[in-house]
Amino acid sequence: MTLSFSSAIICSQKISKNPSVNPYSLNQRFLSVNPSFPFYRTRCRRREAARPIHSALRRIFSKNPSMEVKGRHEVLADLYRSSLEFGIKSFGSAVGVVLVFVQIASPLSLTAWSSWSISPAEAVLYSPDTKVPRTGELALRKAIPANTNMKAIQDSLEDISYLLRIPQRKPYGTMEGNVKKALKIARDEKVSILASVPAEFREKGSELYASLIDGKDGLQNLLEFIKDKDPDKVSVGLASSLDTIAQLELLQAPGLSFLLPEQYLKYPRLNGRAMVEFAIEKGDGTTFSPEAGGEPRQTAIIQVVLDGYSAPLTAGNFAKLVVDGAYNGAKLSCTNQAILSESVLGKNSGYSVPLEIMPSGQFEPLYKTTLSVQDGELPVLPLSVYGAVAMTHSDVSEEYSSPNQFFFYLYDKRSAGLGGLSFDEGQFSVFGYTTVGRDILPQVKNGDVIRSAKIVEGQDRLVFPNEG
Repeated sequence: MTLSFSSAIICSQKISKNPSVNPYSLNQRFLSVNPSFPFYRTRCRRREAARPIHSALRRIFSKNPSMEVKGRHEVLADLYRSSLEFGIKSFGSAVGVVLVFVQIASPLSLTAWSSWSISPAEAVLYSPDTKVPRTGELALRKAIPANTNMKAIQDSLEDISYLLRIPQRKPYGTMEGNVKKALKIARDEKVSILASVPAEFREKGSELYASLIDGKDGLQNLLEFIKDKDPDKVSVGLASSLDTIAQLELLQAPGLSFLLPEQYLKYPRLNGRAMVEFAIEKGDGTTFSPEAGGEPRQTAIIQVVLDGYSAPLTAGNFAKLVVDGAYNGAKLSCTNQAILSESVLGKNSGYSVPLEIMPSGQFEPLYKTTLSVQDGELPVLPLSVYGAVAMTHSDVSEEYSSPNQFFFYLYDKRSAGLGGLSFDEGQFSVFGYTTVGRDILPQVKNGDVIRSAKIVEGQDRLVFPNEG
C-alpha cells in the first residue's frame, strides 16, 4: 500500500509541472481518486506511455503535409493497434500476478479450481434454493400420480409459495401470471381433468373442480388477494387452493400407477394412502405441553400419512404391523435427529422388505439401490423433512429395510449439508410424514411409550400377500 500511495504522489507531481494542464480539471479529476488504489500507478504509466505516441504522430504528419487521409488512418490504426497489444499483455501479466498471489496465500490443488465450474448434476448440492419439499404436506402433494394437467396447475401454484418467501417487494405480477395460467389450464382442460376421475368418484370430482375455479377458497378469490397485495390472504388462499387440488388428484389416483415386479408380490402392499394414529404417553409420568388454551396432556396424538404411491411395499409392511398390534406398548428411544421404535412382537415380526426409493421424475421405485444426491438424484419422498417416517436398515444387509424398526426423522437444517439436504438423503426407505402432532416430536424422550397405533383411514387399500 505504501508503494501505491507514493507512486500516486509522484504521478501527481509530474502532472502538476505541466503548465498546459488546467488546474481546475486536474483537481476535478484527482479529488475522486483514492491514492492508495492499487491500479493508480498503472493509470499514470499509461498517460506517460501515451505521450511518445502523440509526439510521433506530430513528427510524421509535419514531414508529410500532403499525406492522404487514408494514409493517416492507417498510421493511426497501426499505432493504436500496437498500443492495444501492449495493454492486453500488461493486463495478462497483472492477472497472472493476482492468481499467483491467491495461490500462495490460499493454496489449492489444481483439481480444486474445477469446482468453480459446477456440473448441473452436482448443482443441487451447492444451491441453497433446492426445491425439495420442506413440509410433509407438500411432499405428499407432489407424490400423487395424478392427471398431467392437474400437475401443471399444481406446479404453477407451488411456485407462488416460493415467491411469497421473498422479503419486502414481493413479485405480485409473477404470482398473478401463475394463477391466470392455472385458471386457463383448468378451464381449457376441464374434460380431460374430470375424465381422469373414476366413474364412482365423478360427482365428488365435479364438486371439487367447481370449488377450485369459483369456490370461496378457489383460484378466482386467490387472484383477487394477489391484486390487493395482501400476503397473509394470499398465503391462506393458496393453501386452500392447493388442498382442493390434492383432494381432486387423490380421486384421480385410486391405485398404483405401475406394476410391481413379480418377485415382490409376496410382500404386503399399500395401494394408495392410509393414515395411522399414534397415542403417545410419557414414560416418567410427566405430561406433554398443553395445546393453545388447553391443559397439559397425559397422552398426545400423532398422525402419520403413509404413501403407498411411492413406497407400496414399505408402507404395506408397516400398515400390516400396525394392524397386527406390533407397536402397541412399544418404547421409544431418541437420538439427536431421530425417534426410534421396535415391534413388541419381536425382531422377526414383519417382512424384510428391499430398500425402496422412488427417484424424482421416475414412475416406479428403485429396489435395493440408494440414490446419489451428488449426481442430482433426489427422491419423491425426501428424508429432509421434519417428521418424515422411514424404516431403518436391516442388520443383515443395507439393501433391505428392517422388518419392523421405524423412526421419525427430526430434520434440522443446521445439521444438513449443502443445499439444505440431509447427509442421509436417498439412503433410507421413507414411506410417510407426520401431518398432525409435529409439535409433539421434540417433547418425546427416551422411555416414552406408544400406547396404541391404529389405521384410521385407508385400511381397505392394504393388500395382503398370497400365502401360496
